[in-house]
Amino acid sequence: NGLIRKQRFGWKQLSRTFGGETSLKILFDTNVILDVILNRQPFAPNAILLVAAVEEKRIQGLLCDTTLISIDYLVSKALGTESSRATLKKLLQLFEVAAVDYPVIQAAIESDIKDFEDAVLYEAAKRAGALGIVTRNKGDFSPVDLPIYLPDELAAIAGLLRVHEEVASYKVR
Repeated sequence: NGLIRKQRFGWKQLSRTFGGETSLKILFDTNVILDVILNRQPFAPNAILLVAAVEEKRIQGLLCDTTLISIDYLVSKALGTESSRATLKKLLQLFEVAAVDYPVIQAAIESDIKDFEDAVLYEAAKRAGALGIVTRNKGDFSPVDLPIYLPDELAAIAGLLRVHEEVASYKVR
């Protein structure tokens, strides 16, 4: 059956079944991954929920190969090269990589998305078969055909916020 976006938002079927598990194929923007790695508040909690859903195979996560390059640069500066490489290895165990090749670059150049990096990420997501992109900067991805989600929106669609709230309320009891 899959998750269905509500009509007023123009939502469409988002999920496919993989071996009995529901999995949304979503490309993660660099900022969402950095929120997890660097524990950037107040953004980290929803980003952590989403990465945990990738680990649990509830979301099929994609990273653009340029994201891995950016993460290496930024994490190396913040936490050192050894920590950065260990982080990249962990990410590669969890996420598939959406490649950037000539057709992706060409499409990004022709894109109406103003920021070239975002255009590359969007075109890589499309070519990798992503059903959407999760980012904290929805406005940067306009105009586009794929759904663009804030982390809390995607967490709600995937049913992750409900689980998180149930766990939080259980701890309070």
